[in-house]
Amino acid sequence: MNGSTDPLLRVRDLEVSYRAAGASLPALRGVSLDVAPGEVLALVGESGSGKSTLAHAVVGLLHANATVGAGSVRLAGEEVLGRSEKAMRTVRGRVAGLVPQDPTVSLNPVRRIGPQVAEALRVHGLATRRSAPVAAEELLARAGLPDPGVRARQYPHELSGGMRQRVLIAIAIAAGPALLIADEPTSALDATVQRRILDHLEELTRESGTAVLLVTHDLGVAADRADRIAVMSGGRLVEQGPTEQILAGPTDPYTRRLLAAAPGLASATAAARAPARPVVATPAVSGAPDETPLLVVRDLVKDFPLPRSAGRRAVHRAVDGVSFEIRRGETLGLVGESGSGKSTTARLVLRLADPTSGTVEFDGTDVTTVRGAAWRELRRRAQLVYQNPYASLDPRFTIADVVEEPLRAFRVGTPAERRERVAELVDRVALPASVLARRPVELSGGQRQRVAIARALALRPDLVVCDEPVSALDVSVQAQVLDLLAELQAGQGLAYLFISHDLAVVRRIAHRVGVMRDGALLELASTEELFASPREDYTRELLAAVAGSRSRKVHAAS
Repeated sequence: MNGSTDPLLRVRDLEVSYRAAGASLPALRGVSLDVAPGEVLALVGESGSGKSTLAHAVVGLLHANATVGAGSVRLAGEEVLGRSEKAMRTVRGRVAGLVPQDPTVSLNPVRRIGPQVAEALRVHGLATRRSAPVAAEELLARAGLPDPGVRARQYPHELSGGMRQRVLIAIAIAAGPALLIADEPTSALDATVQRRILDHLEELTRESGTAVLLVTHDLGVAADRADRIAVMSGGRLVEQGPTEQILAGPTDPYTRRLLAAAPGLASATAAARAPARPVVATPAVSGAPDETPLLVVRDLVKDFPLPRSAGRRAVHRAVDGVSFEIRRGETLGLVGESGSGKSTTARLVLRLADPTSGTVEFDGTDVTTVRGAAWRELRRRAQLVYQNPYASLDPRFTIADVVEEPLRAFRVGTPAERRERVAELVDRVALPASVLARRPVELSGGQRQRVAIARALALRPDLVVCDEPVSALDVSVQAQVLDLLAELQAGQGLAYLFISHDLAVVRRIAHRVGVMRDGALLELASTEELFASPREDYTRELLAAVAGSRSRKVHAAS
């Protein structure tokens, strides 16, 4: 940590509220904290606790319906509250860089990646029109993107969720800011890339004195990476202190509940028994699945064209000969790094994209090329929970409309019955009834994901494809949602294709686990077998990268 005694960021008695449905909803209630030069402060808490609101207030990016009622925010000794937008542009990037939570909303969908990264350099006079493209590729490489030259020529929709998040990290570090505000910077990333990105943030801190305000719901990340932890609940800062102190002796009951629910953290005894493996709660999987396959995938291949290089058209094989089955009542987990082909496989299974070759059978019927009424029936029986809830929710709809939409589309029930079903679904994903009158923009990232899960369950499908369904959720709600999925599976015989980069979550929910790399299915085994004795070196690398492993090793050593 830098030896300066003056904080780089000083927040005092900050109060922020949002106007919604004619009422004022408090988001921050008298929050005060400091971040010293070179320090990593982790801001943790459940979704809706005010973490992102605080981060956005620091860089002047609060929503239009937000009001700052009181308080002060000083950055590098200068007050930033009340500054004009023009004045704030000199602060963003140079003094404070922001890695937003949602890459789909933050990246321009009609511009290639390279020019978007280069813009951050040119705005601050750090590159010329000629030098900016090369510098942008170097930044993409630093942020962990493979083949940065190819990625720079692609559009955001052509990248995986994890790759898009790394683009935002490249933009945030472009101007070498004194403070990096990372709002859930690794929630969309697989464990190994998460480790590389967070290693890079540590390197920034050591070499340049860059401070990091790390906003996260992942207590494993906070435990591994932060000098201090500040815990938020209901817009208030309930506890803060050195990381070791918070983990070893939390004083607030809310902090104790968060630590108890964290799947990546464990007691010193558990860590000593299995220091290299993730320690998780009792599995939430339901009983033995039916022996009848509901979904049969055979030799799936998917090729995508790449931008021309040296006058030649190349292709990228995103899925390479993948085969598996899912039985009724079974959960198959798919894990692997971003870009490994997990999400593309899910889209092929649901017929949201056509395979280059291979077949997909659903309940005994080949659906590889179905159209019309048969395709619509598949839509009803197989639902998807998207990785990015904001992009999949219509911003014009209220939450009640969003959840009810599939019921209306398939003419299920009367209006009164549909409203009753919507209220039941919202309650079951741990959301208050008051959200029904609100719109997606008025919810936190975790709350939006819960709405997406409720909508996917509305039609009582046979198969639910969950593409990173809990990656945006805080640990306590994550546990609730996983238990809910297991309960629904036990009661209705649901099958899940569960895609995740979080191995602790997969171990909790899946009967079997498949490991993907470079489009191929490297390993497929029962959950216990894969975690106890993985065959592939790559699988062992994934297990070793689980967040919270540093903390477990420290506790075991002590």
